[in-house]
Amino acid sequence: MTRLAGKRIAVIGAGSVGDGMGNGKAAALRFAEEGARVMCVDRDGKAAQATVAQIDAAGGNDGAALTLDVTDASAAETLVQAMQDRFGGIDVLHFNVGASRTGGITQITDADWNQIFEINLTSAMRLSRAVIAPMRAAGQGALTFVSSLAAVMSGPYAYTSYEVSKAALCRLSRSVAREHAGHGIRANVILPGMIDTPHVAHFVAGDKDPETLAAERAAAVPMGRQGSAWDVAHAAVFLASDEAGYITGAELRVDGGLSL
Repeated sequence: MTRLAGKRIAVIGAGSVGDGMGNGKAAALRFAEEGARVMCVDRDGKAAQATVAQIDAAGGNDGAALTLDVTDASAAETLVQAMQDRFGGIDVLHFNVGASRTGGITQITDADWNQIFEINLTSAMRLSRAVIAPMRAAGQGALTFVSSLAAVMSGPYAYTSYEVSKAALCRLSRSVAREHAGHGIRANVILPGMIDTPHVAHFVAGDKDPETLAAERAAAVPMGRQGSAWDVAHAAVFLASDEAGYITGAELRVDGGLSL
């Protein structure tokens, strides 16, 4: 499989919380399967290394790990330099970072609000700003931001800071797309719906029985099931590939019809 042959991709959030398959990890594995050279970036270095080990075990083209906290103001420049040193540049930025805090508008604190925006939005802005220069010099590039269906519709949980930051991430993508379309740079967003990942189990489950939670989430989806990290990863492969070469500023919903 060579849909991404030769592409140099940085996956931000390539580790996984606990056991199982997260969206970022699945994307990194699929990118490698399709021939890309993948920098697996995560604040948890062991998790990033685990993803690289899985790429290697599957005979992936080329994988590397980078331990990086994207809320660090210098992280973006560190990433660009690491991509240059290892791969000679960057073709695709895949941003799959997201944090949540429960609470509606009357419960959220300033500190929590600022932290969520720093992780979910400001880090994306800094990374985008940093990779644009080498992409413009190369005359091509693609940015994919993993947002959430919560950006466009209310869910069963009250988490205002998450919803608003993810909505702003969609607007950031469109701004980047419009400003740099003439330079061969595309920017798109994936909006996952009910996806069965370790992060969801960690954030949502609480004391609820996992099987009961899974059944409730599946029942809310018109297709009758939760999606998997692979469903999101398949969309990511498409948007990173030349098959999507005339697609920019799009918001691709991977939600089993939940938003219909």
